Amino acid sequence: NPNVKVIAAPCVGRCEQAPVAVVHQYPVLFATTDKVAAAVKNNLTTHPMAVDSAVFDPAALAEKGVSPQGNNQPVSPEYVGYESYCAQGGYALAKEIADGKRDAESIIKAMENSGLRGLGGAGFPAGRKWRIVKDQVAPKLMAVNIDEGEPGTFKDRTYLERDPHRFLEGLLIAANVVGIDACYIYLRDEYHGCRELLEVELAKLQANPPFKLPSIELRRGAGAYICGEESAMIESIEGKRGEPRMRPPYIAQVGLFGRPTLEHNFETLYWVRDIVARGPEWFSSFGRHDRKGLRSYSVSGRVKNPGVKLAPAGITIQELIDEYCGGMQDGHQFYGYLPGGASGGILPATMNDIPLDFDTLQPYGCFIGSAAVMVFGHQDKARDMALNV
Repeated sequence: NPNVKVIAAPCVGRCEQAPVAVVHQYPVLFATTDKVAAAVKNNLTTHPMAVDSAVFDPAALAEKGVSPQGNNQPVSPEYVGYESYCAQGGYALAKEIADGKRDAESIIKAMENSGLRGLGGAGFPAGRKWRIVKDQVAPKLMAVNIDEGEPGTFKDRTYLERDPHRFLEGLLIAANVVGIDACYIYLRDEYHGCRELLEVELAKLQANPPFKLPSIELRRGAGAYICGEESAMIESIEGKRGEPRMRPPYIAQVGLFGRPTLEHNFETLYWVRDIVARGPEWFSSFGRHDRKGLRSYSVSGRVKNPGVKLAPAGITIQELIDEYCGGMQDGHQFYGYLPGGASGGILPATMNDIPLDFDTLQPYGCFIGSAAVMVFGHQDKARDMALNV
């Protein structure tokens, strides 16, 4: 067909369903030539809209040790919409805080005591970040990074597609506690379905707000890997080329449009509601090998059941493969892994007992980053993996 152009594409954030082809905006999962040809023939060029009809409780999944997503999910899974979320008690906690029934200091202390750290890669303590920005002079802004450009990462998309309002409530809790005037959500360009969903659900929230909302603006990512770095993202939101800024000053003091800025990854805000509602001890009670908290590992590669695995922080790669991924694929022996995506380094299978968490991998020249775990077998080569990513 002379009207069809086939080009190589970078990671589209669906490594658990690889190989993936994208026909305009329509993802073809576990792609074959026949599937792609059918998508073209049937003119499947837009991302299918998700259906609002589900119940999704990540805290219950964590307590049961159940993963939120495997590799057999549809392109657009069912999700918890605004009405369903409110009917299940959603935004009640954020309203209490907005109405002054809970003081900001107690919320910040809960965040500090939980041990929650930035889950986009840097790992800066969330509560400390809130305290720093709260003490700055108004007006203050918030920038939320959902660029998720690290190859092998898809956890933010997974949660956003299923439970957008838990994230938005976390955003609003942070905004009220810190004193934020306007919020900017920076969403990965390739996440067309997430954009449509967020536009629809934000419109519902703003049309029938449970309390006075700050300005919330959805911005389209520039498609650049470097915009996963917080200051490069801020440059991009401002309409400039996405390049990291020199520090100091830090963005908590001089950030977006020159104002003090609270910057967070999607998943960090996603856990705020449950931490505040259940208490910091609930979150910190999870963990293995002297680590605390929960981590969402985006697992791809030669395992039987890839996908987002919600597991205790500090779990080892061997435990993750055996307990959460169903073991290695038939015919493959564990040979090595990337613990933190393309930038997190490569380790051999003999180093399978290192806790996967912040600060545990640096002695080996690696880091956990956004927890994009890629597993390869004895039929693969580390050199090819390095070249591919």
